[in-house]
Amino acid sequence: TSIMRQLVDAGTLSNLPGGLKSRGLRIKGDDTPIAPGEFRDVDVGSGSIRDNILPLPYKEPSATLYNLLNTIVEEGRRFAATADMKISDMSAQAPVGTTLALLERQLKVMTAVQARVHYALKQEFRLIAGLVRDNSPHAYDYDVKSEYGRRAKFEDYSHTDIIPVSDPNAATLSQRVVQYQAVMQMAQQAPQIYNLPQLHRQMLNVMGIKDADKLVPLEEDNKPVDPVTENQNALQGKPLQAFAYQDHEAHIKVHQMAMNDPLVQQLIGQNPQAAMIQQAMTAHIAQHVGFAYRHKIAQALGMPLPEYKPEDGMAEDREYELSQMMAQAAPMVLAESQKVVAQQQAQQNAQDPVLQAQLMDQQIKAQELQRKAQKDQMDFALAQEKLKLEAQKLDAETKLTAMKNQIDALAKKEGLRTKAQIDGTRLGVDIAKSKDEMAIRRAQLAKQQNKPKGGKPE
Repeated sequence: TSIMRQLVDAGTLSNLPGGLKSRGLRIKGDDTPIAPGEFRDVDVGSGSIRDNILPLPYKEPSATLYNLLNTIVEEGRRFAATADMKISDMSAQAPVGTTLALLERQLKVMTAVQARVHYALKQEFRLIAGLVRDNSPHAYDYDVKSEYGRRAKFEDYSHTDIIPVSDPNAATLSQRVVQYQAVMQMAQQAPQIYNLPQLHRQMLNVMGIKDADKLVPLEEDNKPVDPVTENQNALQGKPLQAFAYQDHEAHIKVHQMAMNDPLVQQLIGQNPQAAMIQQAMTAHIAQHVGFAYRHKIAQALGMPLPEYKPEDGMAEDREYELSQMMAQAAPMVLAESQKVVAQQQAQQNAQDPVLQAQLMDQQIKAQELQRKAQKDQMDFALAQEKLKLEAQKLDAETKLTAMKNQIDALAKKEGLRTKAQIDGTRLGVDIAKSKDEMAIRRAQLAKQQNKPKGGKPE
């Protein structure tokens, strides 16, 4: 900055130089600058005019100083331009995220400056608000119904915060547009978790489009209409909104009939936005189902449910008490819904001849299966009885075989015993016989010993 001022000052002094003149030199109107092509009278005391005027030796801007300025400016630009690639040099098919990253890098310095300006302006607003608060009267000139009473006018500034509406993270319009384009690309991957109308409206507001609320209507902009009009809006791609005081059962019935209408299905199938229409209608029916279920819970409780904003929440003790009451009412609603569905199913079954024929076929098949099951059960019982008899027969044969073996063993044992007795008797007889023979021999020997010599007995 100093060098640039020196160059400007040198050029100014060189083009409009000042100097010295002698006292004896008189110029008519010397206090006003000489206009182009103007000649004025000059009174010269002695000598020539050149000898009476001495311009100061101001130099023209130095070329060296100018080159130094260019070098400093170039270095500053290189420091500020941190991106290696310009946005204009990128391909049109480049991802939005890459474009946004390069844009942020190029605007890094400007973004930092804007962030500091945003903070400074915020602090200035706070100071101004503090001055207004301190110099405001402590009471209104009229009656005020509020928890602060007549001091509300002074206390108003103690509960508010004034901040700039600018975005310190987006320095330029193009950067904000690229940011929203990145969000819209993400929304295409999971549209069910994004509020697409709100996103498109904010995109139009960022781009400075007027009447964005008319171009992209939101759900909160809708007014309650009849179910047929809601079906028309769904086919046209307009947003749908259910309200708590509507007849939800009637709305659900009309919407379901429209979804099952073959002509409507044919028209939706030919629409390139068929998936979005189906999704919007399904979500709208889900809204009515939710409101209807809430109404049934309220009827079961015998009291209206409290209305509150989700962002505000509910007090802990109130939520705990209400949850316990709802837990008692939910089974009643479930039983009533099951009863209604069962009655509807019975009515449909009674009115549908095809279904009646199918039911008869099912009954015949069930009876046939029951007969087969009974036959299989009887066959199984007979097989069990046969197996039981065979087991008893095998058991009897086993017992007979064991008894026979036992008898044979006893007979064999008795036979061995009788044979032993016979052999013992025979041995006894043989022993007695041997004893008799030995006695006879002993007697004979004795007789022979007692026989006298000569051969005659004594």
